[in-house]
Amino acid sequence: MTIKKFQGKTEAEAVEKARAEFGAEAVIMNVKEIKPRGFFKSFKSSTFEVTAAVEEKESHVDSGTTLKNMQKMHETINMAADEPISIPPISGTEMDQNKAEKSAIEFLKRNASLLKKEDMVERERIEEKLENLQSILEKQLVSDKSQDTEEKEIAKQDVKKNENLSFIKVLYETLISNEVHEKYVNQIMDELEKVNWNGNSVDSILSNVYQKMILKFGQPHGIDLSGKKPKIVFFVGPTGVGKTTTLAKIASRLKVEQGKKVAFLTADTYRIAAAEQLRTYANILDTPLAIIYSAEELNQGIEQMENYDVILVDTAGFSHKSLGQKEDMKKLIQSVDAKYESEVYLALSATTKYKDLMEIADVYKEISDYKLVFTKLDETTTYGNILNIKLYSDAQVSYITNGQNVPDDIEVFNSQKIVKRLLGGS
Repeated sequence: MTIKKFQGKTEAEAVEKARAEFGAEAVIMNVKEIKPRGFFKSFKSSTFEVTAAVEEKESHVDSGTTLKNMQKMHETINMAADEPISIPPISGTEMDQNKAEKSAIEFLKRNASLLKKEDMVERERIEEKLENLQSILEKQLVSDKSQDTEEKEIAKQDVKKNENLSFIKVLYETLISNEVHEKYVNQIMDELEKVNWNGNSVDSILSNVYQKMILKFGQPHGIDLSGKKPKIVFFVGPTGVGKTTTLAKIASRLKVEQGKKVAFLTADTYRIAAAEQLRTYANILDTPLAIIYSAEELNQGIEQMENYDVILVDTAGFSHKSLGQKEDMKKLIQSVDAKYESEVYLALSATTKYKDLMEIADVYKEISDYKLVFTKLDETTTYGNILNIKLYSDAQVSYITNGQNVPDDIEVFNSQKIVKRLLGGS
């Protein structure tokens, strides 16, 4: 039997080379794909290696020819082969035991002169090599299989890494397109690098980013009325952001859904008919309303409504560049008697530019600590500024509004819903 390896660009080409040399009787013992290696492996194609064997047929056999053929086979076989080789059984007519013994004796008599000591030693050496060949091939095959498995695993990891890089790029562009500031997008990407994203699936990466963004928003809460009564709640913010409408929506929720006793105060004496707008809501909700014209009148108005659970105070909107109005607002909020609990909600429009939002947040931080209410989400398709201002001001986002309908178009901030939108979901 002669065994030899043939290589080609395709499996078919390698098999054709084997058939061309060995003929149609060639037996294909193994087919191996050889993948390119090195830095430029992505630009190279795989080759195929075929191990083929052919049974040699001769008209007669003598010991000399047998030894030569065995030597030839030994020289032909590549001792570094990596496929296990098995010798096919000899086919032919079976001989009975007596005939086989007689035939063997006659053969030895005819060829006794050829069986010299040197030949016997050489034959024993060759036979010993042949006996060890199978174990050598099997070990090599196991080694190559292990190497092939390792190469496949490396290739799989490379593919996964490229997929993950592409996904992270899309994720980055999605956040930017939703107007999340580049500073905060880079923070999210930096945190992502701390986890083993190379070995993770796309779903795992997305889940990790999703969870981190949820944590950045924190746990939102609405107005808490579990403390002293009445609780004083101020609604402040620039002109035109919807403070009065937001106040009416929250009042309706508190009274209708929670059964709380709600009262109104308004300090907005700058806008024409501002008090009348709030009075309309007060009449609908059957809620008392008082108008105050100075900080000194605030505590008097509160005392008249001490039996209520919460007093919602509407304030005049002003430009964050107006220092005089800023001082008036600061004086009003700080004038609340210490025996009352109070908190401030800063209403911001989701349609305002991020740079302006930062200036507004800074100005109102000088007046008081506050929680955030984002309005007019129905007038924008990008929610990135909600995350931007949350991270910039470190203030809690409590409510969002998405329309003019009272009381329907308001809800306690849902961080899961907003994060899904920021990540390209619906």
